Amino acid sequence: MTEHFIPLLSLGWLLWIVLVGIGLILERRSPTATLAWLLALLFMPYFGFIVYLLLGPRRLRRRRLRYGRARDRLIQSTHRLDRARAIASGFPAAGLERQLATLLERTGQGAPTPAVSATLLESGDACYSALETAITAARHHVHLEYYLWQPDAVGIRLRDVLIEKARAGVQVRLLLDAIGSDRISNRFLQPVRDAGGETAWFNPLSLRRLRPNHINFRTHRKIVVCDGRIGFTGGINISAEHSATASGPSAWRDTHLRIEGEPVHRLQFIFLEDWYFATDQAPFTPEFFPQFPESSTGPWVQIVESGPDNTRQAIARLYFAAIAGAQQRVLLATPYFVPSEALTAALISAALRGVEVRILVPKQSDSRLVTAAARSYYDELTSAGVRIDQYGPGMLHAKLLVVDERVAAMGSANFDNRSLALNFEVMAVSYDAGLAERLTSSFEADLHQASRYVKPGRRATFSQRLGESMARLLSPLL
Repeated sequence: MTEHFIPLLSLGWLLWIVLVGIGLILERRSPTATLAWLLALLFMPYFGFIVYLLLGPRRLRRRRLRYGRARDRLIQSTHRLDRARAIASGFPAAGLERQLATLLERTGQGAPTPAVSATLLESGDACYSALETAITAARHHVHLEYYLWQPDAVGIRLRDVLIEKARAGVQVRLLLDAIGSDRISNRFLQPVRDAGGETAWFNPLSLRRLRPNHINFRTHRKIVVCDGRIGFTGGINISAEHSATASGPSAWRDTHLRIEGEPVHRLQFIFLEDWYFATDQAPFTPEFFPQFPESSTGPWVQIVESGPDNTRQAIARLYFAAIAGAQQRVLLATPYFVPSEALTAALISAALRGVEVRILVPKQSDSRLVTAAARSYYDELTSAGVRIDQYGPGMLHAKLLVVDERVAAMGSANFDNRSLALNFEVMAVSYDAGLAERLTSSFEADLHQASRYVKPGRRATFSQRLGESMARLLSPLL
């Protein structure tokens, strides 16, 4: 019996590898990512199998269907998207701005629309103060979606503000990612529900309904919409780590955006889609999409979202096209820098064309593996003329791109495969020189807290180079 068991086990293992390999190939992902998964399964048969089940590249096909139903219901209930397209017909920009806006629309994004105002929030404390002010002033609804919400002083304070609004009869809906906000308990959220608010989890996990292929697909979005008029998005989560008041000099450096006006409707639409996915409910009232004066003269903003439910990868295409179209300067800030081959080529090509390319990253991020993988790209980039500065000792968490001081993008997406292919993300693209100049000034101010990366040459130890190179092998999975 034993003499037949081992051959049968080996045959079963090989059959499994073939079947999974066919599935991976049919996914039509990048050759690098496909080979990485095949090698992991081949040389780590048991551990690799577990990793594949938990983190494997399986798309959320059901999510597409549910998203489709949500979109149909929302579109039937409101003509706001038609209005947005009509407004966008007056988009005054040309050149790179026009090309980027067209590219994003053709990948299924909303059209650029003029905001009443767009205000940069460059610290956690400034963001939380603005959030509390907007939530307190809300009269009809408050919608919030976050990857990470901590039950600390900051999280408790904002939760209590939501409780007050729910008791006052304001519709409160709070959507949290089940893994990012894993420290939040139902006991923490119960007072919100008791006050009349609603809470939901994005891709919750349970032993009863374990769906391993969903573990890897998280909502990394940060969205707040108040009365359909004021919206927030960016990189700041609800955590004392972002607050200088709570954490002192070690507070994370980050950037957020407060928007008032027509672009908020796109944030609203994205939130409602995600709420529908999490709850199977697509609530709607006309107050969700209030009208604004058509004479708004604020900055033109285009809200861009992406996720594993859509193979067009709009945010990745935005990054690539903006960098490839730059004529003078590219400023990129990201806490996690693990670029794809295409984005690496775009950065190098821009530098070789004579474009000033500057990248700001943390000296040490909160993930040693990601930091090691990122450093494996530095020498190739700096050899081409890219300048890399390492922010520290604090943690840089801002995600922004400024091109030629004309186009700026900021939001939740990092410059890595996880954000651009696996997570659900959202970015705000501004076609406004004034806002781009303010972000440029902010970027340059952050450089005073950073040091320039210099190729270590022979000073790099063998173990350091080996560790970074091995971490780079995992880049498609990070």
